[in-house]
Amino acid sequence: MTRISTSGQGRDHATADGAGRRSKAWWRWARRLLIAALACAVAATLFSFGYNAATAGRAREPAGLRFVTADGIRTRYRQWGGDGPPVVLVHGFAESADTFDPLGRALAGHRRVYALDLTGWGYSERKGPYDTDHQAAQVLGFLDALHLDHVTLVGHSTGAAVVAAATLRSPGRVSRLVFLDGDALNTGAGASAAGLQTTLPPPYRATLLRLAIRSDWLIRQIYESNCGPGCPHLDRAGVDQWRRPLQVAGAENGIWHMTSIVGLPATRVAALARVPISKAVIFGAADDVFTRSSPYETAQRIGAPAPVLIPGARHLSFISRPAQVATAILG
Repeated sequence: MTRISTSGQGRDHATADGAGRRSKAWWRWARRLLIAALACAVAATLFSFGYNAATAGRAREPAGLRFVTADGIRTRYRQWGGDGPPVVLVHGFAESADTFDPLGRALAGHRRVYALDLTGWGYSERKGPYDTDHQAAQVLGFLDALHLDHVTLVGHSTGAAVVAAATLRSPGRVSRLVFLDGDALNTGAGASAAGLQTTLPPPYRATLLRLAIRSDWLIRQIYESNCGPGCPHLDRAGVDQWRRPLQVAGAENGIWHMTSIVGLPATRVAALARVPISKAVIFGAADDVFTRSSPYETAQRIGAPAPVLIPGARHLSFISRPAQVATAILG
């Protein structure tokens, strides 16, 4: 009589039972994680809508601002000094004419100094497209409105591309071109909101933007990392100077409609080498937005003398070392 062993079958049944229990446990955990994720998504959405409704108010413009119409854009500007050849200061990403106050005062004893808010920033009218060529047309319109000729054009960071485009368009208006912590290239400093605009739904991106703008700590961190230990500490008024232009009517919509604001193709920048005007390239020696070689490459590209490096200064060199930057601008 043959005996049939059941031990192998028992092991098979035990293995199958164990696999079944693990599969059920996995599905229970997956279901719980899915429910938790959905709950978080619902909570985030409810918070986003509630926060956006609570912060829907817009900041008011400060009293006493000066405006002029430049290329059809209501353009806010500041002025320092009253004598000497004109200097026009053009700001960079997320900056405004107010950013130039230390430099404007440093230059005022030698020149008649102006700074404008480019459309999309500051207190100027938001009027797209928000690109380099449109802002360059605004700068030239500003020169027309104030009857300025033979100017020194100074562009900081992404503003370097704006003054480069303005100079290429109307070289006879410019006597001296200055790149300040900027190379004017579309691979240089700057950013675009297009990525966030396409990847984040409107309520979430509005919430993230408003949370960032309302954070004193974050504004101070960005300022200090770009300015360095030589810069004055931002008090509440200083924080508000950076924050308020981002909260006025139209500012948020303008930010999300920013397109290619990072600069010009290298071939267009190199065309400046054939423009027979005085040029200068000025960088903070510790500017970590660009490579160490960038100031030298930029000067060579546009036909300028060797760059002026401001010791101890970072990307906001004109705030930490306004007197040295003013001296370099004046040549």
